[in-house]
Amino acid sequence: MGELVKSIAKALVDNPEAVEVTEKEESQSVLVQLKVHADDMGKVIGKQGRIAKALRTVVKAAATKVNKHVVIEIVQQN
Repeated sequence: MGELVKSIAKALVDNPEAVEVTEKEESQSVLVQLKVHADDMGKVIGKQGRIAKALRTVVKAAATKVNKHVVIEIVQQN
């Protein structure tokens, strides 16, 4: 799941080298933390959160195939 989020995020941002993804897996759920440069927060979230919602939808569809629940957290890098 982390690689999927990372590849989509790198395609969206101006600073792809600043994209970091960490993944914490538990029994039936996965927490994916996406860190992007401060200037790219708007590009990843989108107007009214549309891009973030679409990203979550794509990852949720991929996670259903492996019977997992995925939570994506978008964080600004310092």
